[in-house]
Amino acid sequence: MAQGEKKGFIARMLEGKERDEEYARSTLPTNRWALFWDIFKGRFSKLVIVNLLMLIFFIPLILVFILRYLYMQVQGARLPFSGGIGTGYGVIPGMLGLPEQLTLSTDLLFVALMIVGAMIAAIGVSGGMYVIRNMVWTEGIFVANDFWRGIKINIVVVLQATVFSGVILYLLINSINWVNWMNAVGEGNSVLNTISMVISYVAIAIIVMMFLWMLSMGGNYKIKFFTLIKNSFLMSFGLLVQNIFFIALMLIPALLFLLSFLGAFFIVIGVIIFILFGISYMLLVWFNYSQWAFDKFFESKREGGKVNRGIYSKTGTGASQSKAVQEYEANLEAAMNVKSDLSARPMKPITDELKVYELPEAFSRDDLRKLRESKQAIIEDTQKYEEEHINDEKYVTYNARFEKMEEEKKAEESAKGKKKKKGAAEQQNKKDSGKN
Repeated sequence: MAQGEKKGFIARMLEGKERDEEYARSTLPTNRWALFWDIFKGRFSKLVIVNLLMLIFFIPLILVFILRYLYMQVQGARLPFSGGIGTGYGVIPGMLGLPEQLTLSTDLLFVALMIVGAMIAAIGVSGGMYVIRNMVWTEGIFVANDFWRGIKINIVVVLQATVFSGVILYLLINSINWVNWMNAVGEGNSVLNTISMVISYVAIAIIVMMFLWMLSMGGNYKIKFFTLIKNSFLMSFGLLVQNIFFIALMLIPALLFLLSFLGAFFIVIGVIIFILFGISYMLLVWFNYSQWAFDKFFESKREGGKVNRGIYSKTGTGASQSKAVQEYEANLEAAMNVKSDLSARPMKPITDELKVYELPEAFSRDDLRKLRESKQAIIEDTQKYEEEHINDEKYVTYNARFEKMEEEKKAEESAKGKKKKKGAAEQQNKKDSGKN
């Protein structure tokens, strides 16, 4: 036996076991984790393309973050927070709580601008989430066409979710800034202030989870806005532990930014990942997870629900075929049991022997006669071909199979009719004997 080509670690990891007889079947995703990896490695280029398309709409939001950072840096350098201490100058009075006041006044403006930027980003998210959802369903996609189609379909629900979450986050962030300022200047009760801050942070976490559920539910189902809010609230608390875990999984690329204190290298890597597939990765993680939840709590509970889209789960222990393959074979068998008129009788192949007479621009009665004769000649030739080949083995065998099926069907219906008549007669006899 010839030796196979020895492949490297990356090739083996992507392709699996080369000599496995069940190679093709073993690579099919049988759970959500396998499906995520299958999409990530198999459609990585499409993830990059859809990420770049979404990134275009994220530019205003990114600019707002950059402007806020630069503004805070400029204000921090301009204001003498500690410049006069220990250098021969007295401490400038009125500095108490100034940093917190600066943060509060800055966020009053820039967080509002972030909402506007997020509304623009929502346009890209509405298209991207449609493409990612179809990937999770393992449907064929055309990234550019489906991206714009997704914008038309999802733009309303995504904008509603963005505005709803953005306004609440705006209030919560500024309330935290306000409490920080109160603690800095010594106003209010410190214990109550701390409690209110904790409540605000918890509320922010809940709103983020609700926003993500509003995206996935709005992308899968047609739900009214207030029903969407209620359902997202229930899913946020009902799957609290799972939500926290998968949100943490979504934010793995962001961890590189948190490692910036180790050097600018991590920031560069984080920026590259964000540009190439950061947003697509986050949507893929969440939509894959939320589809598991929909299968468990929604699709499996309703009649006709589509469960395990994209999952090739085995129908039993040691089953040699996946459920998808068995459904395909069942549909193929059902199609084969329907008689086709094209297969039941001979059809002469198209040739250039006989042609339909073409009428000239100015035609006469004689031209119409020639046209009629040419059509009749084609009809007669087709009938002659059918009569000559009607007794060919393939047509006789094909028609005999359906004639036998028809006879068996009639015999079965006749047996059912006799049984029904016999039952009716027996029932009538019982009634008559009862009267006697």
